Amino acid sequence: MTDRPASFKRDLSEWRIALVAWRLLVLQAADPVVSAGMAEHSTYRAHPWRRVEHTLGSGRRLFYQDAETLRREVARLNRSHKRIRGTMADGQPYDARDAATRVWVLLTLFECVVTMRRLGGDRYDAGQLDLAYAEFKEAIAAFDLPEEELPATAAELPAYFARYARERLEFTEAARYLLGDLLREAPRPRRLWFLGDAGWRITRVLVARVIRDLTVADLPPAVRERFGLVRTRRAALLSTVLHRGAGALVPRLPDRLRYRSPEEHRAPRLPRQGRDARGPRLDRFFREVLDQTGDGFITVHDLRAMAHNVCWRLELDEAGEARVYEAFDSWWEQLRAVMDADGDGRVSREEFVAATLAGCDRDEAYLERGLLPALRAVFAAADTDGSGFLEFDEYRAVFGGPRVHPAELSHGFRQLDADGDGRITREEFLAGFSEFFTARADSTPGTELLGRA
Repeated sequence: MTDRPASFKRDLSEWRIALVAWRLLVLQAADPVVSAGMAEHSTYRAHPWRRVEHTLGSGRRLFYQDAETLRREVARLNRSHKRIRGTMADGQPYDARDAATRVWVLLTLFECVVTMRRLGGDRYDAGQLDLAYAEFKEAIAAFDLPEEELPATAAELPAYFARYARERLEFTEAARYLLGDLLREAPRPRRLWFLGDAGWRITRVLVARVIRDLTVADLPPAVRERFGLVRTRRAALLSTVLHRGAGALVPRLPDRLRYRSPEEHRAPRLPRQGRDARGPRLDRFFREVLDQTGDGFITVHDLRAMAHNVCWRLELDEAGEARVYEAFDSWWEQLRAVMDADGDGRVSREEFVAATLAGCDRDEAYLERGLLPALRAVFAAADTDGSGFLEFDEYRAVFGGPRVHPAELSHGFRQLDADGDGRITREEFLAGFSEFFTARADSTPGTELLGRA
């Protein structure tokens, strides 16, 4: 292992950051403004692993990339936060652009890296901590935050965290859910495809216990006291073993194994033979795509979360984002008008499946009034060169990612590329999604849009 100067940016990309990732989410969710935004605008209940991925991925864009990537990420976050506002359960308004909240969220990322190093047995010394904090502040300067909200030096950080915990943090519903039910209900990560659903149901009992104990053990004492949580001896031992073990092993690995790479992939899922019908496909589409908040219903917030995910992946400018959001809002209006019989602003899975089947059967233009316009907006956004086609790189920008195996991605592209010319036209793109909703057999290309069942 070669000795190198400490670097916050480099440490943020180490694999052992995973040990404090859940702790990071809990600390952020303990801010009432963040918790309120998560309740109405986040997909963390249905997609907790994606929430972690996006949080750490955004951190890498902010701290580990070039100046242009940093500028785009700050602009994207600013646009996203403009939409996250509303009223909390106690009637108080909230706005994700609140300066104190934004500083807290950013500082939790820095503090978790510092904690990772400390618990791993290779803590920053005073000089290294000052350099790391200067590196951190240089990156977040692009947010143009009020100077009075941000601690001026690293030495002021402990007092800041203690004061913020005492004055602002609460054991919010989101924080409670992250530490409790979410871990027991979490869907299987795609990297653990080999466990199957039954294997994951057994495994996640252990995973939930380990993550909860580790997170509680590692929370700052002031936060544990505020929440009434107890650091047991067993949890303390677990924390010591995991962090010290990772701290001894990971820094000795070669860089290609030590640091997270944007090109990490999972192994592909094997195809499963069997009959596929529209009902099960639509049920799966509801659970895996539409129900972004994981509460068993779709609302306007679910559709806007889908739009947010598209915009996040493509790093669109403000005009591009506006077009995508407008199209998804229109799609929601169609769903609400057709399916929300009791007018409560939400649609159940059963209502969605039944109404979609009935709509497609009785009206050939049913998809044209909601889904297809939204997909046209996605296609236009992904067609970055304006050619009228999606090349594979453009297709990958929408459907790829670290959790999608290259073989599966290539398979989906070839299935939609009906004429085999190596590019997808808008007509081929729309036809594939239309087939997903309308094909009665499982032999057509569009039935594999969510992967091979």
